[in-house]
Amino acid sequence: MTNNFTRINRRTVLGGIAVSAVGGITGAWAAAPALPAAPVLITVMDVGGALALMQPAFEEYAKTYPERASRIVFTKAPVTELAGKLKAQQAAKSVDIDVVLTGSDGLAAGLANETWMKILPDFADKLPGLEENYEPAALALHKAQGQGFGVVVNYYPSGPLIEYDPERVKQVPTTAEELLAYAKANPGRFMYARPTNSGPGRTFMMGLPYLLGDKDPHDPVNGWEKTWAYLTEIGQYIDYYPAGTGATMKEFGEGSRDIIISTTGWDINPRALGIVPETAKIGTLKGFHWVSDAFFMCMPNGIANDKVAVVLDLMAFLLTPKAQAYAYDEGYLYPGPAVKNVPISMAPQHSQDVIKEFGRPEYADLIANNPIELPLKPDQMVLAFRKWDELVGSQKKAQ
Repeated sequence: MTNNFTRINRRTVLGGIAVSAVGGITGAWAAAPALPAAPVLITVMDVGGALALMQPAFEEYAKTYPERASRIVFTKAPVTELAGKLKAQQAAKSVDIDVVLTGSDGLAAGLANETWMKILPDFADKLPGLEENYEPAALALHKAQGQGFGVVVNYYPSGPLIEYDPERVKQVPTTAEELLAYAKANPGRFMYARPTNSGPGRTFMMGLPYLLGDKDPHDPVNGWEKTWAYLTEIGQYIDYYPAGTGATMKEFGEGSRDIIISTTGWDINPRALGIVPETAKIGTLKGFHWVSDAFFMCMPNGIANDKVAVVLDLMAFLLTPKAQAYAYDEGYLYPGPAVKNVPISMAPQHSQDVIKEFGRPEYADLIANNPIELPLKPDQMVLAFRKWDELVGSQKKAQ
């Protein structure tokens, strides 16, 4: 999910405005503040790509409730800059970001830096029926990953999938061992991106313990002996690790890579945009487990109370079926909706057309008949990123 490539014909509003911070709500079970008497400007920062799906829903909120939000301003930043940027603003008591849209990587970094305001159960009254409305896998992510600081807004089973060109790959790997053999026989033709800043890269790293039968898939320090050995070995045949998934898609589309790591959304959307050939195929490896992923909505500590009230109201709006239907988008996070009862028929016609043309019928079977695992908990994910950088990424020059 993270570090998505530049999307074609995607309207993005850039900007920012300084907000005088008067301190966020603190204390357990605090009552949510009342909506302000006058509309406020809300600034949204996206560090994972969620605006590609949800910006129309944000804009619909502003249109529907002008008495609450005078305007919503959108900004983007690399996830690697998020924690430091917010920490500096909070230290200066000048937080000018009201909502952060992030994947599990940015959520984890913010938790490690005590960046986020506690949302649940403190403000549960503003998000009624939240758990009952989530899809089961989205609810599991919300509980395990969000930990009350992040609210799942979009969800997908993710991957890891391999994506390959059938014209260039005649013997498709069906096991992790066969993928390693392919990489060894075809140096430089396999690629994945740095896990810290790539949804598919992160999912591949977390999916390998299941594929390899490692001791504990949820303990990257003491339970991933086979995984770290495998990643180190296959890394000998990888030219470099891009900083984001978009580069892998571009190089695959241009023909300089034959097999890359993908997810459902990263398979559908680049083909819909013409970055990857429509003829590209996907596959799974023996022992495949989905490792789910999501986008979260977070509130930084230090935002003004009137902003807190509007952001909570906005979050509730974004979790309605009508708003969630936008998440089908162009397949970027397929399927996308985090709540129940949001069929594709509710999505805009363009989204329906894209999914019909570029979706894959085998996804329904793969989702229904393979385990869907939780990603690492935020603290363990931080440890896994650090260990990957030390053991694997450090063996290649930065690109």
